[in-house]
Amino acid sequence: MAAKIRKGDRVQVLTGKDKGRQGEVIRVMPAEGRALVQGLNLVKRHQKPQGMGRPGGIQEKEAGIHLSNLALLDPKSGKPTRVGFKVLEDGKKVRVAKASGEVLDA
Repeated sequence: MAAKIRKGDRVQVLTGKDKGRQGEVIRVMPAEGRALVQGLNLVKRHQKPQGMGRPGGIQEKEAGIHLSNLALLDPKSGKPTRVGFKVLEDGKKVRVAKASGEVLDA
């Protein structure tokens, strides 16, 4: 099945501690049904030093958010929308914003 949310999409969080906040998807994990959104759902991790490059200490990083708690933002209005699929004349399957009918895939 085609993914409704992909890397690089602008999304809004629908529920949880970051409800209403928006960000860009930096990674999608389809096997777990989760996505990492830049700057959202931050958690603190105690990190051991990893050689010369990475110092130890308490690091803040993004944790996964379930895909059902994310809504794609409509490119036209900037508001959350549902996603549908449409097959173009050339046979290519693309994602479409339900609110405006705008094609989401470039």
